[in-house]
Amino acid sequence: MMGAMRAFAVRLLRNLFWGLTVFSVGVVCAHAGEVPAMVRKQVPAYYRILLGQFEITALLDGVMEVDKAVLTNEEPERLQRILAERYVDASRIQVAVNVYLVHTGSRLVLVDAGCGGLFGKKMGQVVSNMRAAGYLPEQVDTVLLTHMHGDHLGGLVTKAGKKVFPNATVYVDQQESDFWLSTENEKKAPAYLERNFRAARTVSGPYRASGKWKTFRQESEIVPGIHAVAAPGHTPGHTLFKVVSGGQELYILGDLVHSHSVQFAYPDVAVAYDSDQKQAVITRRKIFGLAAQSGWFVAGMHLPYPGVGRIRSNGDDSYTWIPSPFTPLP
Repeated sequence: MMGAMRAFAVRLLRNLFWGLTVFSVGVVCAHAGEVPAMVRKQVPAYYRILLGQFEITALLDGVMEVDKAVLTNEEPERLQRILAERYVDASRIQVAVNVYLVHTGSRLVLVDAGCGGLFGKKMGQVVSNMRAAGYLPEQVDTVLLTHMHGDHLGGLVTKAGKKVFPNATVYVDQQESDFWLSTENEKKAPAYLERNFRAARTVSGPYRASGKWKTFRQESEIVPGIHAVAAPGHTPGHTLFKVVSGGQELYILGDLVHSHSVQFAYPDVAVAYDSDQKQAVITRRKIFGLAAQSGWFVAGMHLPYPGVGRIRSNGDDSYTWIPSPFTPLP
């Protein structure tokens, strides 16, 4: 009798097991047959590196598309060939807009502020990416501007004209500030620059009114560990920033490069936005040479995001951009 009951219990458990297995497989198959909707969203664009005791976070403001006509000092046919060899659509050259958040341990310093609302809905993502990275605009105490073009200072204010970084002091080169805030210069400027003069005046207004707009002389230390380096040509007071911590250095290049596909291999190619194209080429060649010779670690506002890496000399007056690989943090 006991044997019969034991056998019955075993058969019952076996049937129950197989029943549950069939049910589970059926559920899995049903779910496997349902294709989810595409997400069509990219991940938040922040990327961190460590430099000595500093933490540096690259933030993407967005990606612009420009036509090859922006690139100058090159024959159109040759420029077309250069772009084609690099699989770049000549009518849709991608130009990233990057900014860099430097945490020194005692200061939170933003280098450039992005476009804000000046360049359409695809731009102006600095604040959202900053929040995703774990920081708030209210925590930024210093903003350093490489120069005063709209895609570098537009993010300082909201569409309503309020400060985006209410506790920050903004620093810019004296010559740069004097040039873009001059009504006389605005009157003499070509038509395509009128918008930038207006933007410079409007965006800087709230910071100037509150005494939070400061100027510096180049080749000076703005905050401990961050030095201004003269790099004229793109604009009168265009500035690089050398960040130094724990014996390590990072050079933030500003707008030394707009098209990595072209200007590393052909550094004599300028851009239409350069105030002084001849000087911009001289500065680019000088900085490229120093960076390649010394193995500088560099970052650029218009290099492919996150825009950090090194510059290698090809030995024939041309250079190659070597982007840094993704590096996990300890």
